[in-house]
Amino acid sequence: MIARIWHGYTKPQDADVYEAMLKPELLPGIGKIPGYRGGIVLRRPLGDEVEFITIMIWDSLEALKAVAGPNYAVAIIPEDRMKHLSRYDKQSAHYEIQSLQGLAGIAG
Repeated sequence: MIARIWHGYTKPQDADVYEAMLKPELLPGIGKIPGYRGGIVLRRPLGDEVEFITIMIWDSLEALKAVAGPNYAVAIIPEDRMKHLSRYDKQSAHYEIQSLQGLAGIAG
C-alpha cells in the first residue's frame, strides 16, 4: 500500500472553513476510485498559520497512477479551496506503508 502525503497551510481565520471543505471527502468523488482506501486529515496550529496534512491511502502506486497519470506527484487542489490556502506543497510525497497497527474502526 502507498501513502500519499501533502501539506497545506491556511491563516487561522480560514482554517475551519478549509477543514470543512475536506470533509466528507478529501477530493470530490475520490471514494469511488478503484484502489483508493481512505484518507486522514491532520491539523495543527503553527505560529501564525494552521498546517494541514492529508494522507491518502492507495492499494498501490499503479492504482494512483491510473487516476493521476504520469505526473502523479503533482498536488491536486480543487479551485474552491485554493483561496483558503496561504501556501502549499506543489507535489505530494509517496511512501510505501510497511505496517498498519490497530487502525480498524477509528474513523469518526
